[in-house]
Amino acid sequence: MSDADPPREAKLLPDAIHHAVKPGTALLRLETTRARQGVLDGAWWPRSHDIGTELPSLITALTEHLGPVTRVGLDSNAWEELPTRLIIDDRVVHIDSFPVGDDTVLITRGDRDHFSLLVVPPDTTPDAARAAMARAVSADDNTAEQILIDTRTGRTRPVAKEDPQTGQERRDTR
Repeated sequence: MSDADPPREAKLLPDAIHHAVKPGTALLRLETTRARQGVLDGAWWPRSHDIGTELPSLITALTEHLGPVTRVGLDSNAWEELPTRLIIDDRVVHIDSFPVGDDTVLITRGDRDHFSLLVVPPDTTPDAARAAMARAVSADDNTAEQILIDTRTGRTRPVAKEDPQTGQERRDTR
């Protein structure tokens, strides 16, 4: 694309509580305005911690509405066996993983267009998941962690921390 070419208009998901990517699989909700004023651009509610099963449906849906996805950044503590890349719809999607514990997934479209999605834990009740997903697309400056606390959905996966009194590892489920 040259400097003279107009930027591609992004197609956005309908304004609904959630959109089923495929029946029985992940649920997704994105902010429907172009302003993208909040900290988060949407939310994703996967059905398991198996990224090989969950990520293709998410990437297919995002590609349909936002254009090609080139990279995905994930919290390595929240997923089982993270590969460095997956081939989804005949395209290579690079996967970056970091032990950040921030309950988000970072989607990269093109070279520099990033979307930050709240990851709702797979075992969340439908009512709590809908509430968390609705908060994620609001223009508020809520962090993923605060949304999960406020909607009582918990963390994507417990974070290991050292107990200062015993020095032993304990699980913090907040």
